[in-house]
Amino acid sequence: MALYTIGSQGDEVKKIQEKLKADGYYRGPLDGIYGGGTDAAVMSFQQTKGLVVDGKVGPVSWKALFNEDIAEPTIISKPLTYRSLALTGSFETNLGIGDCFAGLSGDFDGQGLSFGVCQWNFGQNTLQPLVRDMIHQHPDTIKAIFRTNFDVLVQALNSDKQDLMTFIRSIQDPVKHAIYEPWKGMFKSLGRTEEFQSIEFDYANRIFQSSQKLCLDYGLWSERALALMFDICVQNGSISNLVKAQIMSDFDQLTKDLAANDLEVQKMQIIANRRASAANPRWVEDVRARKLCIANGEGVVHNIRYNLDDQFGIGLRRTQA
Repeated sequence: MALYTIGSQGDEVKKIQEKLKADGYYRGPLDGIYGGGTDAAVMSFQQTKGLVVDGKVGPVSWKALFNEDIAEPTIISKPLTYRSLALTGSFETNLGIGDCFAGLSGDFDGQGLSFGVCQWNFGQNTLQPLVRDMIHQHPDTIKAIFRTNFDVLVQALNSDKQDLMTFIRSIQDPVKHAIYEPWKGMFKSLGRTEEFQSIEFDYANRIFQSSQKLCLDYGLWSERALALMFDICVQNGSISNLVKAQIMSDFDQLTKDLAANDLEVQKMQIIANRRASAANPRWVEDVRARKLCIANGEGVVHNIRYNLDDQFGIGLRRTQA
């Protein structure tokens, strides 16, 4: 059953916002993000219509809004690769799946500039290949976006690492790390093109193949486990041999007669906690929140509440991937 509540994102949420705004209940941005303003508007609408006032749009409130039966969220019908990408993209950028392809952040983490649904970056040399592919495959499109700055972009990509990072840091605020215009607008425009989004999907699928192997390595079988391993590959790179040994030792301590679902969840919780503990001390709790949210199927990340099954169709079902 489709249910939209705080933390939900996407086209359906934007449709709700548009209707609430047209009816005079909502005054916020039409951004497809179900935040406090949308929640308050829904409650006002529910109170006016004599419905249960809970701030959630399920079948009854949807019918009252649109005079039609609620449909499953568009994302539910997508392949697991897409749904996992949407979840990690949401974690990485705090944006919905459409906007997260153009997610852009500066040097807050020492990586120079991070971009796209998986926040590929210049510092770890993960963004350069995507931009080079765009230049080689779709030169007219990227030239039209960067215009007189195209040659500057090419020269930066061809420079040594130190010069590249110096340049990238020169186009952003040194304290707040906000990217200056026109570079901010150009990168955002690049991320909104179908051509660059296709390249992002290609690179994300390569990461997804690594996450499938990790599931096999740890004897995991569920959609949530694959989403967990994908998020680990994106945020943390992988799992080191030392951390793997710790995880396997913890696995040996698990009760032997656990039901299959309980065993799967407990294994994911162990992986989540061990991988978080091995992260940079600055980011340990961020990593833990993300990973346990996936392991448990719900949680709060960056002050956004997630329910993986309701919002992304990612559950404890056996994956077909």
